Amino acid sequence: MSHAESAAPENQLQAIEMPANHLSHTVLPLRTALVDRGSARRMEPGMVEKLLAGANTRAMVLSGRQALLHGSGLLLMDGSALLQGLHGMGSPPEQLVYLGSALESSDLPEGMELVLFVMAAPVEPGVAGIPADASWAGFRDVAARLDATDTALFIEASAIANWHGSHTHCPRCGTPTLVESGGWVRRCPSDRSEHYPRTDPAVIVTVEGPDGRLLLGGGGPLDAKNYSTLAGFVEPGESLEQAVVREIQEEVGVRVSSCRYLGSQPWPFPASLMLGFTALTGDTDAKPDGVEVTRARWFSREELQESVLSGEIVISSRLSIARSLIEQWYGGVILDRPAVE
Repeated sequence: MSHAESAAPENQLQAIEMPANHLSHTVLPLRTALVDRGSARRMEPGMVEKLLAGANTRAMVLSGRQALLHGSGLLLMDGSALLQGLHGMGSPPEQLVYLGSALESSDLPEGMELVLFVMAAPVEPGVAGIPADASWAGFRDVAARLDATDTALFIEASAIANWHGSHTHCPRCGTPTLVESGGWVRRCPSDRSEHYPRTDPAVIVTVEGPDGRLLLGGGGPLDAKNYSTLAGFVEPGESLEQAVVREIQEEVGVRVSSCRYLGSQPWPFPASLMLGFTALTGDTDAKPDGVEVTRARWFSREELQESVLSGEIVISSRLSIARSLIEQWYGGVILDRPAVE
């Protein structure tokens, strides 16, 4: 341990400790991997092309932030046939990326190989062997009806495609980079530097007051109904716990006395990893910064459920870790307001 580390203020360390008897059972559910990404296998030169020549490879198609869907899930086509069809119509994919091999825990046959086709522009259904009744849709539009495997593939594919789209040149010298390792590395042919996909960590936090109430906030117009957990990006040289303390102080003027990590959710739109925490504070007044947070409000459990059912407020959807964190504090499922027919 360095002198600087040993000299860390004692009160700073105390600020990130959670009482031993508080929330001891409240870690968010563990989500197991559904595909083996084959980090070692994908280093083999030409491995994607070899897989596409086989009969056990299926292709997922993505363009921009939309994927091809069929029925209630992702369209997974024979990779070799789709590649031939796209080349035949003069619209080959601009990028091929190895997504992985289906694991036993997935909803696909174990060992099925999965390759992402990134298209410069959407291809009309009904051509290149694509079913005529297929459709293009974004993740937010269809996530509620996707199974766990399709959700994982959509998120993984979006993350890697977004990175390729924004990192086409070497950040050192500006030379166009070459794609290697099954689409997971870009190498500069000039200085030989390697560049890897990036993920930006962000903390997302439920804040509980001394009376057990939950603090939620929202942005935009003062009369807007949306309320959610507080969140912000981790800055260079900052620990996750320090980011929790800083973000809550900056956004709503509340001092966090302790916090605990609960779980995470990848959110690659464009490249975030949301790291969920719950925090305690002795403060009862919240003062929104007026920029990122324009409204802040404390809720008891009864008030929150009543406000959601009445339509007074709208909280985060079940697709997000924010909803999981809120319901973890609530102690169960929060009922949504019934849809108006």
